[in-house]
Amino acid sequence: MNNYETVFILTPVLSDAQMKEAVEKIKDVLIAQKAEIVNEENWGLRKLAYPINKKTTGFYQLIEFKANPTVVSVLETQFRRDERIIRFLAFRQDKFAAEYAAKRRNLRASGGKEAVKEAKAKEIVVKEDIVILPGLILTEDEGNTGL
Repeated sequence: MNNYETVFILTPVLSDAQMKEAVEKIKDVLIAQKAEIVNEENWGLRKLAYPINKKTTGFYQLIEFKANPTVVSVLETQFRRDERIIRFLAFRQDKFAAEYAAKRRNLRASGGKEAVKEAKAKEIVVKEDIVILPGLILTEDEGNTGL
């Protein structure tokens, strides 16, 4: 089984109940194909980069799942049949993308922005004459630090 991620955009004229129904229909397709849904995120109503079918906004939805490769073609067929979905993208995650997605889920679950700020603070500590990076110490005496 491979890790997959799909993002799709629903038309903005849908009510909240209709939007949830469309997402449930997609999830039902995945479950019927014996896929394991790992994560689901509703990104909400966002402005599109360019108009699609004379619409400038859409409801963005992300679903991460584990499945066999044949499931993606079935899922894309369902996306094309559903007129509420105006754009979609499904792709297989490589090992680095899967690690990043897991890390992002853990950061989101542990406190959101505060956890991200703490992680960044641990990565780079800057003092007056010394720049400390994880595993590397540079001083101004060593020449141009590039930072």
